[in-house]
Amino acid sequence: MKKKTMSKILERFFIVICLVTALFPIYWMMNTSFKTDYEIYSKTPTLYPHRFSLEAYAYLIRETNFVNSMKNSVVIAGMVSIFSILIAYPAAYTLARLKFRGRKIFSKTILFMYLLPTSVLYIPLYLFVSKLHLTNTIWGLAVIYPTFTLPYIAWILIPHIASVPAEMEEAAEVDGCTKLQTMYRIVFPLALPGIVSTTIFTFAMCWGEYLYALVNLTSKEVQTFPIVISGLIFGDMPPWNQLMAAAVLAGIPVILIYILASGVLTGGRTAGGVKG
Repeated sequence: MKKKTMSKILERFFIVICLVTALFPIYWMMNTSFKTDYEIYSKTPTLYPHRFSLEAYAYLIRETNFVNSMKNSVVIAGMVSIFSILIAYPAAYTLARLKFRGRKIFSKTILFMYLLPTSVLYIPLYLFVSKLHLTNTIWGLAVIYPTFTLPYIAWILIPHIASVPAEMEEAAEVDGCTKLQTMYRIVFPLALPGIVSTTIFTFAMCWGEYLYALVNLTSKEVQTFPIVISGLIFGDMPPWNQLMAAAVLAGIPVILIYILASGVLTGGRTAGGVKG
């Protein structure tokens, strides 16, 4: 009995250590955002602001283009995420369910495209966007981002779709459903947790993307928030309170999306769907 009690205590202690380790950087980020420059650059670091200040947030909202850049990032990330799911889901379903010659080659090609370093595509994609006359517009990024979101979503969705029992599709086809109806009315709802999770991750990938945005966007009106944040750094004394305040604000949309989607991110949707 004592061994079990000690084991539980050690397990909980280990969990607490892991939580503190994981959450302390977030706390320090929020803590720094409310400090003054004098307190940040003092020799002795403080665990909490001695003088609570909202100057960093006020500067971001009033003196920079941060709010508009957040809107641009939301539009681009949301648009690319929806488009990527609409295209990648049928591709993933085809590779997971249909048998045809060259299926394995297509599957490996998608994985190769996902693993391809994005840095090698900067110049070709920039030239491509220039040909479309979409440079310095959010539409240019909407064309570029699917090059790395589509392979990711398709590759991740293949096992989610394959985990849906084939018997459920066969039963639907017996009842008169076409392949297209089966794909969207039967498989899509059952694979929804995987679809939502990949969509959120895709949104996060586009949300924080910096290098493609830096290469393709120059006007302040169309810049995304990572570019605005990088513009806060100048000289040899970075304004850490402004940088951390921007990071706090930038994290809110992604956190809200995770909270709103938490009810969908559960398994067990196929439980009881197949007898025997």
